[in-house]
Amino acid sequence: METLIPVNIVIGDRNYRIKVSPSDEELVRKTIKIINDKILEFKTSFAGKDMQDYVAMVLVWYATHTGAASNNASLPEETGAKEALQKMEQQIDFLLNKSS
Repeated sequence: METLIPVNIVIGDRNYRIKVSPSDEELVRKTIKIINDKILEFKTSFAGKDMQDYVAMVLVWYATHTGAASNNASLPEETGAKEALQKMEQQIDFLLNKSS
């Protein structure tokens, strides 16, 4: 089993510390950049919403997006994206439960 490394990420205005395999670190960082760029885009287009609304909009966009992402960074294949999102969800749930 590959050793996981800790990575600090920021989504919107929240910091998260997650553990990823070294081979996935670059993909995670590119994905986070795409997400944060989209949050900024939605904030510009839909002023007056709160951060949770922007994150929700980005999640819907990301889940339904089928083409290449901006900055020539491709989205993971459908199965890879599903697995990556499930891992991220588990890690976020862990962080939320840990801080409660």
